[in-house]
Amino acid sequence: MLRLILIPLSLAVVSIFAAPSYSRGSVQLDLESGIAQSGYNDVRYPGTTGTKLSLSRDLSLDRSLFWRARASVTFGDRHTLSLLAAPLRLDGQGVLANDVTFGEALFQAATSVKTRYRFDSYRLTYRYDFIHRDDLRLGIGFTGKVRDAAISVRGGGRTSEKANTGFVPLINFRADVRINQRFGLLIDGDALAAPQGRAEDVLAAITVATTKHIEFKCGYRILEGGADNDEIYTFALVNYLVLGVSCQF
Repeated sequence: MLRLILIPLSLAVVSIFAAPSYSRGSVQLDLESGIAQSGYNDVRYPGTTGTKLSLSRDLSLDRSLFWRARASVTFGDRHTLSLLAAPLRLDGQGVLANDVTFGEALFQAATSVKTRYRFDSYRLTYRYDFIHRDDLRLGIGFTGKVRDAAISVRGGGRTSEKANTGFVPLINFRADVRINQRFGLLIDGDALAAPQGRAEDVLAAITVATTKHIEFKCGYRILEGGADNDEIYTFALVNYLVLGVSCQF
């Protein structure tokens, strides 16, 4: 399913990149890396009959290095189309204080377990800049997100995993403020709330332009959200310390 969705999205972006009519500076590659650390991370599987377990409080989740990559093209000065890959892995461990039912497996109290929280995100975004000035750009748009996620628990000779791949529509927004020719402030994110759940992924960063075509950033990103239904209850918050670079061509 994931491959069937990503292939046409990739072809759409590649076709735009290959178009000959774009001016210099319209194509951008954005890379991020840094440290990801979990805040709360609560799960119950199945959503109505499983045992509620906090991967970050009942157990512990390790900090993790992360990376993100986004390719974008801007045309007509105000229209931007981008494709993002944002994988995430948070591994944890601990000793269970109580019996835990996770899926069809029963993990008994005092069992030493290891966990993995995987949340891979692939997104195609269109954004329109309704304010376009040298010192300020404000834009809003739509993101189609493919979520490829899994939560696993293993220990005591048992392993149980809940995996899910699905499509999530989000609202995209971006504010790029230029303090001067070198420094700027950036707010960029995707978010949406609905009865089925919610999702927020927002970056606040300071940007530093070293040349006309290269810009570095340093900031904080928050990823938060989840779902509550009969199949699964899961809500998580992840804090990111971000370092990144953007290159225009």
